[in-house]
Amino acid sequence: MNGVVQGAEAVRSIVTSIRAPDDSQEFNFAGPYGENGFLEDYTAQVRGGGQIGNVVLVTRNAAGQAQHIVANYRPRTTLLHLSRLIGEQLAGTPYAGHFATSAPE
Repeated sequence: MNGVVQGAEAVRSIVTSIRAPDDSQEFNFAGPYGENGFLEDYTAQVRGGGQIGNVVLVTRNAAGQAQHIVANYRPRTTLLHLSRLIGEQLAGTPYAGHFATSAPE
């Protein structure tokens, strides 16, 4: 994803789109991280693109609401494939431009 989005609707749309092309997920860890954080470490099979690994850190505010989300995907080739799938899925929305839209030449 290039750029940032703000607001619950934007985050929900993108997170839902990221999980859609996953054929399966295997969590290595998901749980509290520090006083205000939540950490996920998982691998997933991406439809037509192979396996991808991800580490997500969610930081919560005092009310317990997600305030900041950072995700790190690997390997790059599968990430680019996933980005194209998400870009296609979000076509016509304000969020589509944050993702790849075509195969590399």
